[in-house]
Amino acid sequence: MATATARHILVETEEVCQDLKEQIEGGKDFAAVAAEFSACPSGQSGGDLGAFGPGQMVREFDEVVFSGDLNTVHGPVKTQFGYHLIQITSRVD
Repeated sequence: MATATARHILVETEEVCQDLKEQIEGGKDFAAVAAEFSACPSGQSGGDLGAFGPGQMVREFDEVVFSGDLNTVHGPVKTQFGYHLIQITSRVD
């Protein structure tokens, strides 16, 4: 069974999400940005979600995590919870 590890940042608007993505791509640390801005409790651990399999996250999240490039900041990804930046840190297919 496929598994992945990822971290994310959850915010309310697409604009904020895009701004944070640009800051990270400009050199800011993903974990530090997550700790400061993420609305998810995982933000306090740098956005780390640990290991999970397909179907454990919402569909939009799964689609990115199980098909996107590793160690790239993906997003904004809209879900029922808000807008996410997602960084896939490992995946076993």
